[in-house]
Amino acid sequence: MTDPNAENDRPDQELEQRRVTQKDIARAVGISHVAVSKALKGQRGVSEETRARVLKKADELGYVPDPRLAVLSQYRHNSKTKPVQAELAWLNLWKHPEKLCKYDVFNLYRKGAAAGAKRLGFRLQEFSAADVSMQRLDTILKTRNIQGILIPPVYDHVNGWDSFPWSDYATVLLGRRHPYPKTHFVSSAQTANTILAFNRMSELGYKRIGFTCELLDERYFGAGFYWAQRRLPLNRQLPELMFKSEESDEKQKAKLEKWIRKHRPDAILNDYGRLHPMLMELGYRIPEDIGLAGTGINDSTLDAGIDQNPYEIGRTSIRILTSLIADRNFGIPETISETLIEGKWIDGSMMPDKSQA
Repeated sequence: MTDPNAENDRPDQELEQRRVTQKDIARAVGISHVAVSKALKGQRGVSEETRARVLKKADELGYVPDPRLAVLSQYRHNSKTKPVQAELAWLNLWKHPEKLCKYDVFNLYRKGAAAGAKRLGFRLQEFSAADVSMQRLDTILKTRNIQGILIPPVYDHVNGWDSFPWSDYATVLLGRRHPYPKTHFVSSAQTANTILAFNRMSELGYKRIGFTCELLDERYFGAGFYWAQRRLPLNRQLPELMFKSEESDEKQKAKLEKWIRKHRPDAILNDYGRLHPMLMELGYRIPEDIGLAGTGINDSTLDAGIDQNPYEIGRTSIRILTSLIADRNFGIPETISETLIEGKWIDGSMMPDKSQA
């Protein structure tokens, strides 16, 4: 005798024997294949209720995306620039927003981010906290259906910063961490870049390489300097010289002169903007007396040192931001993702090759 339930069980058994597809989910939920695709990708066009039903049914059926289709989709996605379909926010939180634009490195952040956004079908739109309150900004972003925010480096206190509903947005910081919001960020690989610079300076024939910087939190060039020196004999390992912003020019020059006389560097890797003019004021010739290179050549008078690749930092931030939006990963994350972009060494007249001398 035939089991009356056999016919009803057959669809589930068939699903267990082959890969579950989005069409299977669509039939089970009673909606279109397109709606299922949007729900699984976190795209607009389906309600939250429908999205929840789709995700639940996908889990019940054991749906797993076909990796071959994912590769094909990614190829199609990258093979052409998509038409603009939405906006992402570039949030300028400086009290004087125009000052942000005076820094070449920050402009390159934005250019890279804008190019990355355009390729993925988004438009990067700047918003300034100097023009509107954070509460008003929230209203504007939601009215324009903006779900992703990029935040370039912030140095000023922002009213309403702590009360802003970060839980409604995907956010990525550029260049440096902030006390709040503690979220994902993309920055230069400061430690690796410093090791790269130190090794290149050694290859160029410099034997006593020093390091100067401003005393700041969340700066890792010093860590790279100490690590790069570890293989040198102790008599060639120089202590770093740190300046404090509140020190007078005269006090800083006195510290610099004393440090040079005591440790006799033939080259300096620098992370302090005032160093070059101070050396000239003290009568040192660059590069005849001391070779000079920078941890970052953007916004610097130095022509030798590290290009921190700010354009790629901006471009990478967009890839991370759009993936957060696609996953509907909004708010302050429990685990912060730190993405570091390596730079490259740039030869220059201030750090000539002495290896053959």
